[in-house]
This record gives sequence, structure tokens and C-alpha cells, in this order.
Amino acid sequence: QVQLVESGGGLVQAGGSLRLSCVASGIIFSINDMGWYRQAPGKQRELVAFITSGGSTTYADSVKGRFTISRDNAKNTVYLEMNILKPEDTAVYYCNADDSKGWSSRNYWGQGTQVTVSS
Repeated sequence: QVQLVESGGGLVQAGGSLRLSCVASGIIFSINDMGWYRQAPGKQRELVAFITSGGSTTYADSVKGRFTISRDNAKNTVYLEMNILKPEDTAVYYCNADDSKGWSSRNYWGQGTQVTVSS
């Protein structure tokens, strides 16, 4: 019912910046928490950051002070501003969101967007 589409990934040099966007579309009732995860080749997927509907944020220790998650509820969009990028940030970044109606809640994933940081 809900589709998540990420954009903004690409190739950037170490120390550079990128801004990822994720737009939720389809049959949406109420988007609650939204977050960003990443997965590097040969590694497990890890949480990067998430933000509640009220704007409360949580970050992985590895990105604190460098990344900022934000959202525009009117547009059902979540952003991830990535600054001072490091080669270890290289991964496929996935958007995640919860959509709820009453007592029912469903979780959705985007297809991912590649971020590559060169040294």
C-alpha cells in the first residue's frame, strides 16, 4: 500500500556531503516513525538514524555530529543530511517507515540508494 523511494545517493570524496531523500506514496494512513538504515557489502544492515512523528531523533554513534535526520510531515518525506563523509560510510542506504491506521501498523522499506565515499 505504501511505497518508499529514496534518492540523492552518489559518489563523493571523503569530507564531502550528500543529502538523501525518501518520499512515501500510495495509500497512506498515518506515517509514524521514519528512519535510515545502511548496509555495506558483507556486513549486516544497521540503523543510522530515525525520527518520530513528533520530531524526536536518534543517531548511531558513528554518525553523531555529522548526519542530521529531518522530516516534512506534509510531504511524507524524510531526509538525511550527511556531512564530513568518510569511506566507512559507503553503503546502500535504505529508508524505513511505519504507517498506521487505528491499531494496525505496517512497516515498509525502500529499494535503497547507493552512497560511495572515495578517499
